[in-house]
Amino acid sequence: MGAFDDVAADRELEVLTWDGFGEAARDLARTIVGSGWMPDIVVAVARGGLLPAGALAYALGIKAMGTLNVEFYTGVGETLPEPVVLPPLMDTSEFPGQRVLIVDDVADSGKTLDLVVRMIRTQGLPADVDGDGIANDRIPVDVRSAVLYTKPSSIIAPDYTWKATAEWIAFPWSDKPAVTAES
Repeated sequence: MGAFDDVAADRELEVLTWDGFGEAARDLARTIVGSGWMPDIVVAVARGGLLPAGALAYALGIKAMGTLNVEFYTGVGETLPEPVVLPPLMDTSEFPGQRVLIVDDVADSGKTLDLVVRMIRTQGLPADVDGDGIANDRIPVDVRSAVLYTKPSSIIAPDYTWKATAEWIAFPWSDKPAVTAES
């Protein structure tokens, strides 16, 4: 199996193939369209959300994309205490008033997705909404989230999920160890 051999023996394993990924992305796009909400911008949570976000953006016909780099997993089943946003930071100045879809591969603990959703939601611009000449309100960012998989342990319920599972997931883009000079 590759990088997940060490966990496959003691855990149930959900295996997503490349063909399965293509179908999952199209199914998730249909769910989003069926909800009546359409994003203006798709934001990938790197690294796991890069391929799902790109596939969803294509399926939805959205060209505006961004990436937010977040580190949480340090190894198979090993995490930092909390997710950490890594540079370079994405320019979010155009987000206020927009519909932003945040995409990741899985909401496992949900901590990464929760962090990113909260960060993007707070990007609203100061605005004089009541017309008194004072910027006393904010133009909000309409944020929703989409993942391929949601685990029962997630602290956040994504707005759109392709499949719920309690199993460890082997994604086709990360089921083998990194290529090194020795490999």
